[in-house]
Amino acid sequence: MCNGREPWEIIAWTFFTTCIVYFVNKFIFDVFEDGFVPVLFRFFRKLPCVKQGVAEGMKSTTDVIENELMKGMERKIFLHNIPKQRWGVDVILKEVDNYISYGNYSWNEGFVSGAVYPGNDEIFEDMIQRVYGKTGYTNPLHTDVFPGIRVMEAEIVHMVSVLFNAPEAIGTVTTGGTESIFLVCKAYRDYAKYERGIKTPNMVIPVTAHAAFDKAAQMLKIHVKHIKCDTKSMKVNVLAMAKAIDKNTCMLVGSAPAFPHGCMDNIELIAKLGCKFNVPVHVDGCLGGFLLPFMKKAGFHVPAFDFTVKGVTSISVDTHKYAYAPKGTSVILYKDKIHRHYQFSVTTDWPGGIYGTPNLSGSRSGGLIATCWASLLYHGEEGYVKATRKIISVTKYVEKGLRKIEGIFVFGEPNVSVIAIGSNDFDVYRLSSALTDKGWNLNLLQYPAGFHICLTMQHTYEGVADKFLSHVRECTKEILKDPVSRTKGTAAIYGMASQIPDRSLVKEIVWAYLDACYSIKKQEPVDNGTIEELKS
Repeated sequence: MCNGREPWEIIAWTFFTTCIVYFVNKFIFDVFEDGFVPVLFRFFRKLPCVKQGVAEGMKSTTDVIENELMKGMERKIFLHNIPKQRWGVDVILKEVDNYISYGNYSWNEGFVSGAVYPGNDEIFEDMIQRVYGKTGYTNPLHTDVFPGIRVMEAEIVHMVSVLFNAPEAIGTVTTGGTESIFLVCKAYRDYAKYERGIKTPNMVIPVTAHAAFDKAAQMLKIHVKHIKCDTKSMKVNVLAMAKAIDKNTCMLVGSAPAFPHGCMDNIELIAKLGCKFNVPVHVDGCLGGFLLPFMKKAGFHVPAFDFTVKGVTSISVDTHKYAYAPKGTSVILYKDKIHRHYQFSVTTDWPGGIYGTPNLSGSRSGGLIATCWASLLYHGEEGYVKATRKIISVTKYVEKGLRKIEGIFVFGEPNVSVIAIGSNDFDVYRLSSALTDKGWNLNLLQYPAGFHICLTMQHTYEGVADKFLSHVRECTKEILKDPVSRTKGTAAIYGMASQIPDRSLVKEIVWAYLDACYSIKKQEPVDNGTIEELKS
């Protein structure tokens, strides 16, 4: 082909052909990785007219988000620099009370879904404050300096492992459910790489599995295969899960229960897949994990989910939820020690010495470990069974009441403490917005549209459940008078976001929200000397 051509022609055609091959290959790779539609949207968003329209829409959305976050703080004087002179203890504590008062929701009266799990126990709260005061500056990284904190962590793992029928205590205490999930993904990825030779691992998880699995996959470069759920039961389709497993699958996941709808996946069937294909199975019990072990003794049916199920290799459970420890602690448990070994991070050739850590972080707060330990001892098995009986009873009471209200429905069959609500008759975000106006803070869902309430000890107090049902009944009746109207405000943004086909736009809306969380009102610089000067 090059015969008779000038050198510059050969160079030019080679360059041109290489560029064509490169961009075609990149396009095909992007389509394979992200899908055709996202790639197409990225192309159109680069057009000047589209780019300008998107920028204007984003500006409007950002303004709504920032105004919503700043509501109630219009007269607040924000701190922009460290004060030149120290503040007094009394002044600081008074300001802490002021900052806490900015909240719009009465969580201690049961108006908030999840978030705050213990009851209003002043003795327990006082003890936790005193325990943290004694241990707040300890660090389990230095096991020789703070051996007692190391023992506390080991005892937490042992106590929790017994609840899940572990053959022996293998696990660690983490800073929360997200870290527990991240670590188990890291453990199974590395196990797959070094023990099975898998270089391009994937995980097979329900579409309802916690978003922390996607977060971990992004950081650890694990491909995620999302499996749809049955639209009636809201449990993962195990048959579809089986078809998705291949030679590169490093882990399977089941939720107990899933965050969106409170329904437990069929852990026994998922575990059978794990045995059949020799793939580790993780049970995510972060949300309801400290209710499930006590439900049977509290008089309720519990589907099999723990280490008694053959094939289950790990379980995560948040102690800062229904174990009532302060935020943030969680426990990750393994059936086999080899998996925990691959969770650990070890550096052997660092000039600073041999470095090994069990978790994502190096230094950790010994105070959180100590308060978690204290919470387990304070409540004891008897206390947890009693609390579980109250929470599950009120959950079933609320579920029964919601099913009687015309115009709404309950998703699936809630197994633990979460009830999700949807509607076939109107925009369900209107109902969540109306309940927000009455002081309720609920969790919005999408695909399909809905919202849920996560019941805690705060909802077991007299009148709280009836008040919620009464408000739902009242708001639904009012909405049904005009069922075709759409919602407004931030709930409208959420509803709109679930319908945007270009998901990169939704990502930018989330960026705008997170940016707004770190923004404070612009004002003239002030000398943050004393609080009296600020107020004046």
